[in-house]
Amino acid sequence: MFLFLRPHRPRFHIHEFNVPGLTQNSGFENAVITFKVSARNANQNIGVNYESMGGAVFYRDQKIGYTPLLFPFNQEPKNTTEVDGELSGASLTVSSERWSEFQSDRTDGSVVFRLELTSVIRFKISPWKSKRHTMHANCDVGVGSDGSLLTNFKDKRCPVYFS
Repeated sequence: MFLFLRPHRPRFHIHEFNVPGLTQNSGFENAVITFKVSARNANQNIGVNYESMGGAVFYRDQKIGYTPLLFPFNQEPKNTTEVDGELSGASLTVSSERWSEFQSDRTDGSVVFRLELTSVIRFKISPWKSKRHTMHANCDVGVGSDGSLLTNFKDKRCPVYFS
């Protein structure tokens, strides 16, 4: 039955990603990263049950922060959910050396990060639920010299895979 219905993976799109302190040379002391992503369930008759969700930010393939995002929730068919996140303080580990690398990239025109959203999901068809799947959505994001998301990354679809 599961194969007959062919459930589609949730679709994630990046809408906002900001590093407001990027314009300051000593901004690492109170660095903040904010983002807004949409999660779309494009299935006609299949719901998606998110048991948990977390967001991690990577710079040059090294994790610089993690935060839990949403509590467990159900997403009905043909529905979109906004996922907002903020990393700061203890959830964001940026050293002065790393901040200097951000500044160097910024002078070259852009700083590229990767936002990874991880969740344990189950597909739901009436009373039946599928087994648990660990889902990963990887969003490449680039910010300009002002710390805001560049237009060529805005509303970009993020690849999704299961592990």
